Amino acid sequence: MRRFQSGLTPAVKYLVIINSGIFLAEFLFRPGWMGLLGLAPASFLKGALWQPVTYMFLHGSIFHLLFNMLVLWMFGTTLEATWGGRRFLIFYFICGIGAGLLNTAVTPGSHVPIVGSSGAIYGLLMAFGILFPDQLIYIWGVFPVRARYFVIGLGLIELLTALGGAQDRIAHFAHLGGMLFGLVYMKWDILGKSVSGWRSGQKNKRRLKVVWDREQERRKLQEEIDRILDKGRKSGTGSLTAAERENFGELSRKLSELEAREQAAEPGPDRWTGGK
Repeated sequence: MRRFQSGLTPAVKYLVIINSGIFLAEFLFRPGWMGLLGLAPASFLKGALWQPVTYMFLHGSIFHLLFNMLVLWMFGTTLEATWGGRRFLIFYFICGIGAGLLNTAVTPGSHVPIVGSSGAIYGLLMAFGILFPDQLIYIWGVFPVRARYFVIGLGLIELLTALGGAQDRIAHFAHLGGMLFGLVYMKWDILGKSVSGWRSGQKNKRRLKVVWDREQERRKLQEEIDRILDKGRKSGTGSLTAAERENFGELSRKLSELEAREQAAEPGPDRWTGGK
């Protein structure tokens, strides 16, 4: 899949740090958190009401963690840049908690805990597919698929796998729950605020397009600057053509102007920056 944004936005950054820190602590000290903090449907129904939240911060393996954090970075940064940190975090937790609740509803008697932020991640994928349906996603970095079809295909795979009773130790109903709660949130706008564009109409769609176009412009400028810098480092500055030298200065100026415009733009009232 392609990279959508070069840096970590504040909320995404803290989620990555917290998830990674908890995994490292679990790996080093073996405190036995899985049974207490993982979401076991039977335990939750008997009063372990914290589990639909805490299970999202535990992961069963390093690959489980890395995959979820990679997808969080790829798609979450764009969504947070579009919504602001507060709305992004609300959406993230609604999808994650909803995923756990659906899994509990389907397997109420299970004592086996589920862990991981995958439910929330699948909700983010649903939101991305709705907000940016025509954006190309490159599977394995090769095969281009529009976001809307990628999300539809992913949902169908999870549904068929879940209904088929796959014994792969993956909580497919939790994945479906994350997508379902994400869809409901986007369509009916639980907070009564405009997020997806269903209620705000063309005005909000134009705003989302401006945000995405700006991110695309930044990415293209940075990629060309990096290409020229890499050539200079590998072959020496003397290898740069006159056109590349002139272009480098122009690209740097445009990137600086773009960043200055973003910094000058007034953030929304729900912008979360990691402070109070």
